[in-house]
Amino acid sequence: MHHPLLTLTQSATPEAAIALQQELRAQVVMEDDFGEVKTVAGVDVGFEEDDRIACAAIAVLRFPDLTLQESVMIRCLTTFPYVPGLLAFREVPVVMEALAELKTRPDLLLCDGNGYIHPRRCGFACHLGIVSGLPSIGVAKTPYLGEHEPLAEQRGAWQPIRDHGEVIGAIVRTQSNIKPVYVSVGHRISLNSAIDFVLKCAPKYRLPETTRQADQLSKGHTKPVSAI
Repeated sequence: MHHPLLTLTQSATPEAAIALQQELRAQVVMEDDFGEVKTVAGVDVGFEEDDRIACAAIAVLRFPDLTLQESVMIRCLTTFPYVPGLLAFREVPVVMEALAELKTRPDLLLCDGNGYIHPRRCGFACHLGIVSGLPSIGVAKTPYLGEHEPLAEQRGAWQPIRDHGEVIGAIVRTQSNIKPVYVSVGHRISLNSAIDFVLKCAPKYRLPETTRQADQLSKGHTKPVSAI
């Protein structure tokens, strides 16, 4: 699962990271390039100890029944600074370590964060998809970039998000009369398919079950820093 760009991701300076993002953008596949999806994985990354410790939680669910099949939690030191627009360089290395611990290679990743909704069109979900080789979707809780038309209140309603005329994602209502989520392509999937999978993975709540399970996993585990 190791990708040569992972080494660059771990060691890049902020200036080099911007150049690398522009290279990665050229590799993003924005059409469906996957087989039957039997497992979906939620990916959540948080930080502890003054942002020095990156914590990646992955929950693998069977699809379409969304029952938990496997989960893993990894912590590691991070040296890349916090720079808006370059968060993937802090997050992808620890997620790759977590993916390597899984017994099940998921068919699709749903990332807690943005993909193509990004100033350089290469957010966390794109970066992770390219480095891991897995189809990926960005599902963010808050708006980051772009404009959209008013959104209807019923479940399943969505509107394209545009930035300078380009469609970069979609605002999607996963539950009626509840705040929407912001969906974008990560890698190897079309926007329409990404929206469809997000809705299928969010049958009861605003957030996809993948995200909920990964978030609960990260909040339910504690580990002393000395053990890292």
